[in-house]
Parts: sequence; C-alpha cells; structure tokens
Amino acid sequence: MPELPEVETVRRGLLPVMEGLVIATAQVNRPDLRFPLPERMAERLTGQKVLSLRRRSKYILADLSSDETLLIHLGMSGRMLVSGNMLGEFHHTHPAPQKHDHVVLTMEQGTQITFNDARRFGSMDLMPTAKWQSHKLLADLGPEPLGNAFNAPYLARRLEGRLTPIKAALLDQTVLSGLGNIYVCEVLHRAKIAPTRLAGDLTPQNITQLVPIIREVLTEAIDAGGSSLRDYRQTDGELGYFQHTFRVYDREGEPCHTCATPIQRLVQSGRSSFFCPTCQR
Repeated sequence: MPELPEVETVRRGLLPVMEGLVIATAQVNRPDLRFPLPERMAERLTGQKVLSLRRRSKYILADLSSDETLLIHLGMSGRMLVSGNMLGEFHHTHPAPQKHDHVVLTMEQGTQITFNDARRFGSMDLMPTAKWQSHKLLADLGPEPLGNAFNAPYLARRLEGRLTPIKAALLDQTVLSGLGNIYVCEVLHRAKIAPTRLAGDLTPQNITQLVPIIREVLTEAIDAGGSSLRDYRQTDGELGYFQHTFRVYDREGEPCHTCATPIQRLVQSGRSSFFCPTCQR
C-alpha cells in the first residue's frame, strides 16, 4: 500500500494539472471501489473548480468550489495517471481506456486524470469541506510526521508504558499518521532499535533520535519519488526510486550496509519486519 512519500509524490504530480482548474467532466465507471462511491458523484464533480490539493496521512484531499472535498485513497494498487498535459515540448496523449479505469476526470484544459485500481482496495468520497477533519477515515489520525505537532515530547507521551513492540506502535495511525511497513523498517534500522523492542522501554535518547530520523527517511523518500515495489507509479507512469536505497526492507539474507551481518526477517502482526540483529538492539 502506498505510504506517505508515495501519496505526497502523487499529490505533487497532480498539483499543476488540478489546483486552480475546473473539472470539465467526470466519468464514474462503477458504483463502488472498496466502499460505495458517493451518490451522483459525476454530477457533483463536473464543473467544480479545484481550489486546493492537500494531503492528510495517506489520503489526497481536493477542495472544490462547491464547498465539498474529494477524498482519494489509492489502496493497494490504485494509480492516478495524468495524460494530455503539456510538459515543455512533450505531450502525453490520452491512452486507450483500460479495464480498471474506474474514475476519469477531464480538466478544462484537456488534461485527463484517470484513477486506475486493479484490486479495487482504493476509495473515493465527497464530504463537506468544513467538516473534513471529522470524516470517519480521518478523525482519529495522529499528527503528520513532517508537521510541527510531531516532536519528541509528544512521542514520549504516546509511547510511555506501552507494552507493544515499537514496530507496531509506529504503525499505529492514531499515534503517527502516514508511516507504513517500509518506512518503519528503515527508520528503526537508522535509529538502531530492534523492531521487537517494547515501545515503553525506549529511552528518552531513543525517542529524541527517532523524530529527526523519521523526518529524514520520509523526506529522502519523497525526493526519490517514493518506493515502487509492485503497483505504485507516479502520475506520469514513472517508478519511484527510493527502493534502490533500502538499508533493510526486502533485503533478507543480504549484508547490512553498516556491519555486513545478514539482514533477518520476522513476522509481526502478519507483516514482515526486516532488521539487522547486530546493529539494532
């Protein structure tokens, strides 16, 4: 599932072709994705100007001139692909319609934005802009890891006394929003913390170090266009590149870049954790 860096990369790719522009037509090709799509979705989107394009956790939010906000979640395999836009001297023509093109937005300048989702684990919804924070998918989310509300004192309070492994605690979206399996593995390696260590056992020094490392990993991943492992693509169809710099994720049996010890894998709550048994304690 795309994590914060992938979703932020998609948002940035959509900015020049959506923000400040009008949706000329909206085509909705099925009644549902992971959840039922909003009633009269095509009608409610058509003719609306996109006032701003934001991200909250792993969600993209398009604020519309109708005082509604379009909520977009990519799910496991969702892609937002842009065609027909002018990029310098290059023109990306519209591709032939594909089987899993579920929602197609045609903007006033002719650009087409296609939401393609083979597995249909993605979702879209429309909500009053004034009440976006109370939406059922957003209401309980923790702070943004790149925002000012996330800091060492906050993290210390949320981890105090917790008997869950630190890996699970950092994946808890009510503690910190946007982090997923890939980036938690990478963060814990850089912080030299074993994924099995109890969250409540971290020292103040551990927590103080975690905050800038989380920011560092996410920023590097965004700069690289995210990580492409299976389905993820940027809006122009290109792959992300952060996977080429993984220190532990998906590197079981390969040498640690720090100490050459083979990277190990264990399963925690149904998810693979990759770590160095020598560097991480």
